[in-house]
Amino acid sequence: MTGDAVRRPGGAGLARWRGVATDPDADRSHAEDTAPEAVARLRARSRVLLRDLLRPHRRRLGLAVALLLGQNAAAMAGPYLVMLGIDRAIAPLRAGEPGPLMAVAAGFAAATAVEYVARRGFLTLSARIGQAVLLDLRQRVYAHFLRLSVAFHERYTSGRMVSRLTSDLDSIGELVGGGIDGVVLAVLSILSIAGILLWLDLPLAAVTLLAFPFLIWLSRWFARASADAWRRTRETVALVIVHFVESMRGIRAVQAFRREPRNQEIFGTVSDDYRRASRDAFRLIATYSPGIKVIGNVTVAVVLCYGGWRVLGGSTGIGVLAAFLLYLRRFFEPMQELSHFYNSLQSATAALEKLAGVLDERPSVAEPARPVPLPTGPGRGAVAFRAVTFGYRPDAPIIAGLDLAVPAGQTVALVGATGAGKSTVAKLLARFHDPVSGAVTLDGVDLREVADAELRRAVVLVTQETHLFGGTVAENIRFGRPGADDAAVEAAARAIGAHDFIAALPDGYATEVRRRGGRLSAGQRQLVAFARAFLADPTVLILDEATSSLDVPTERLVQHALGTVLADRTALVIAHRLSTVETADRVLVLDAGRIVEDGPPARLAVAGGRYAALHRQWRDSLV
Repeated sequence: MTGDAVRRPGGAGLARWRGVATDPDADRSHAEDTAPEAVARLRARSRVLLRDLLRPHRRRLGLAVALLLGQNAAAMAGPYLVMLGIDRAIAPLRAGEPGPLMAVAAGFAAATAVEYVARRGFLTLSARIGQAVLLDLRQRVYAHFLRLSVAFHERYTSGRMVSRLTSDLDSIGELVGGGIDGVVLAVLSILSIAGILLWLDLPLAAVTLLAFPFLIWLSRWFARASADAWRRTRETVALVIVHFVESMRGIRAVQAFRREPRNQEIFGTVSDDYRRASRDAFRLIATYSPGIKVIGNVTVAVVLCYGGWRVLGGSTGIGVLAAFLLYLRRFFEPMQELSHFYNSLQSATAALEKLAGVLDERPSVAEPARPVPLPTGPGRGAVAFRAVTFGYRPDAPIIAGLDLAVPAGQTVALVGATGAGKSTVAKLLARFHDPVSGAVTLDGVDLREVADAELRRAVVLVTQETHLFGGTVAENIRFGRPGADDAAVEAAARAIGAHDFIAALPDGYATEVRRRGGRLSAGQRQLVAFARAFLADPTVLILDEATSSLDVPTERLVQHALGTVLADRTALVIAHRLSTVETADRVLVLDAGRIVEDGPPARLAVAGGRYAALHRQWRDSLV
């Protein structure tokens, strides 16, 4: 099921599917995005983003504008040459002088050539600029997603990210690839023709102006309504992508619980919402475009009647009337085309607003402005929590006033009931989150003052949710140290006890693990993760339930290897299996974010406290 609440094109949100809760943060985020003040902020951000994207291409944009102006001027010459041909070339032709008519024909040929060269140059140049802008935008969004904190990724579904990088960028690409030149040229044509009409015949232009109030009213209505409609299409298509991605990612659970009919029903609903939103957007075009045509035809008819009367009265020439009518048709034709271009423009504008909103997100765990380097040399890895308070919500702290000192090289095990705060301690030490108050330090340096790249080298977290990337086993092992050679990769695998099963694979270390490591068992994936961490050689290693997916024989291999992995480094081990805990130098028992027991595992096992009870239950389970 998706994390986003599904909303109808009309704006009514379904806060909860029948039997399936939605993500309240996503729902709240969606409501904020559709508030008028939020829409205004997004529009302002998108304009800033567009200026920033176009800034490196100022010179080429200037050349493109010059080419477009040349094309427009050449196109505007046609009706004027028709007027000259009628009023000034026909009479000399009757007198046997074809020169003026030949000059008009040569002018037509020159104008056509200029229009062709200018349009071809503009399309080539605009395509280069457009593709460069799209590449820049795509890379910016991807890099920004990588920089954003874990807290952002926990609330922003992967389907929405896919929508930003595919559907939204495709909408902008469609405008860049085939619409923006039409929009700009249509606007230039309308402005140019309006000036020419006033210059050709002011009374005829005054009659034409009678149509302007209707044109302005219809265009303003279309601009306002289509902006809302295309924003809804961006929202609804994102929900389609979100549900598809989430369903495919959880396909095993979907099939195991026979959720196919229900997920199909949900997908049908969000797809129908997208169909409705798209239909509403195209319905606006179906009203606007014929409306412009009706206004244009009525105006042409009125001008023809009034202009004919003026020609009969000798107030204007027949060539002027012909040119005026040709310009008038060219005036309304771009406005009809503009409705189709406006389709792409509004879709791209809505997409750019979404992307600007993502790029405006700031990491909750910010990179320090002036990083402090970690100490070097032996004896590194001392960890301290100083009066640390943290909660995922301000009114519900999970950890309150935690004080903890871990000397360098010590292995500390955290145990306690589910929800006691063990994983939260691990995430704070890995700096996936920052404490609300207090400080977490490494070798006396506050983690908030350490450069992110240096911190990731010094602290490595291995969780039970091992993620392997597409590629070979060797590539996944050297993930945290890309420059490691094959000998170092194999040495890490041998140290962790993974070499034997890797060597037995069809291609050994060159075996493709397939998507998300699907070719390997859960235990094998975990061993690869251990080898990856060992090769990275961090100062502090965090194991968060890292042995929970291992079977007994594999766990024994890992237990044997843990002595090698944890040697000469500080380690924080979170585990329910006390066989892993017993390898620690020290055990901390947590309850509601507080340390209630602290000591060596052997001593706590006979002390009669909470750890002793856990140890007794574990021993009984073995029997």
